[in-house]
Amino acid sequence: MKDAMRSGDTVRKNTIRMALAAIKQVEVDKQTTLDEMAVIALLQKEIKNRKEALEEAKTAGRDDLIKDNQAEIVVLEAFLPEAMSADELREIVKAAIAETDASAPADMGKVMKVVLEKVAGRAPGGEVSAMVKELLAG
Repeated sequence: MKDAMRSGDTVRKNTIRMALAAIKQVEVDKQTTLDEMAVIALLQKEIKNRKEALEEAKTAGRDDLIKDNQAEIVVLEAFLPEAMSADELREIVKAAIAETDASAPADMGKVMKVVLEKVAGRAPGGEVSAMVKELLAG
């Protein structure tokens, strides 16, 4: 935050302030201090919101909003752990399926619980869900 303020990078400064405010708001609402995993989940949610806004801006033809949302996404992604490759995710999902003895799409909940614990914020929930569905169906 201080580096962004010193360098005059208003997009970075405002994005970090927004993220800190969102974290503080959740902490106040839940009356607890968020752990690292909860903060990562919150940052992923903020990125998802920016991506949705980006799509809406594209359909509306708002180049200014497109650029702003893209810049905010880049800033927020810098605070997330390194993303997991599709191959790594596939291996974790296969191991979770074997661990839970899952064989049908109805077992998706059990597999998701195990996978999300192992992935620990390094892959978006939508990607994890799609991979689990794919491997359980085939």
